[in-house]
Amino acid sequence: MSLTQRTSALTKIVLNNLAHQHDWTDLQPHSQPDLPRTILHGLPPKRLYVHPDEQVEIIKAEKEMGHGEDRIPQPPELEWVLPLHLSEKWSPAEFAAVFDAIESLPPGAPEITGEEEGKKPWLAWRGRGRGKRMLLATVQDDSTVTYYWIHDGLVKPRQN
Repeated sequence: MSLTQRTSALTKIVLNNLAHQHDWTDLQPHSQPDLPRTILHGLPPKRLYVHPDEQVEIIKAEKEMGHGEDRIPQPPELEWVLPLHLSEKWSPAEFAAVFDAIESLPPGAPEITGEEEGKKPWLAWRGRGRGKRMLLATVQDDSTVTYYWIHDGLVKPRQN
C-alpha cells in the first residue's frame, strides 16, 4: 500500500470515528501544498478545551454574576485533527511544519470582534486569539483511535 493510500485510509477511519462514535459534525478534510498530509477539521458536540487563563476569567465573571443559575455558555469550537498511525514516528519538526501551515482556527470558524472581547474578557482565548492546537488522532492496527491534544508552544497547566 502506498503512503498516499495509507494516509487516505487513516483519514477515513478517523472521519468515521469522529462522526459515528463521537458525534462530530461539519467534518472536512483539509489539504494544501505546505501540509505534509491531509488533516481534518470539524465541530465536536461539546467544547473540548478551555485555556487555563480563560478558565480563570470565566470563574471570575460567574462569581460576579452571583450564585444564580446563569452560567457563561461554552459552545463547541471547530477543531483541527491530525490522523496518524501508531507505528509512525514523527519528529518535532514534522509537527512544527503542520502548525506552521495552519491558522489557529479552521476555515468557517466564527470571528470574535475586539468589541466582544472588551465586554467579555474570557473571549480573548477564543477565535483568532487562541493558540494553535489540534487533536492527534492515533490509529492502531485494530482501528481503535486514541486522541491527544498537541499545542504549538508551551501551555500552562489547567487549574483544578
